[in-house]
Amino acid sequence: MKQHELKPSPRSRTRRQRIGRGDGSGRGSYSGRGMKGQKSRSGGGVRPNFEGGQLPMTKRLPMLRGFTNIFRREYAEVNLEQLARFPTGSRVTPQELKDMGILKNTKRHVKVLGNGKLEGPLTVVAHRFSKSARAAIEATGGTVEQL
Repeated sequence: MKQHELKPSPRSRTRRQRIGRGDGSGRGSYSGRGMKGQKSRSGGGVRPNFEGGQLPMTKRLPMLRGFTNIFRREYAEVNLEQLARFPTGSRVTPQELKDMGILKNTKRHVKVLGNGKLEGPLTVVAHRFSKSARAAIEATGGTVEQL
């Protein structure tokens, strides 16, 4: 094959079909929209989920509507491997975590998770602890304080 023989594969480069440009184009007069009716009009058509006035599926079936718990509490998660950056014997509070750049802000409650290992004892102050995190902190001789 030579460079001047290169060409795109068949039908990979088709031109856009321009509708409403005369009967000779094959997409003239009604421009592929059929005759009359809501769907043939400019800006016409029904919204998504509209079922012709019948009660829509999302209103008929309660399990499809969903539920949002307004009392949900979002936690900022901190792993043990991040706490390992602190010197042995130090007290780790949410403010200390923010100062070290582990947390963006102290507005969210902090939950300590058990991923990673601690080298020495730490006093960790947070709102929640996973069972594995609590066990790992106490195994190194550290203490856990819950806010």
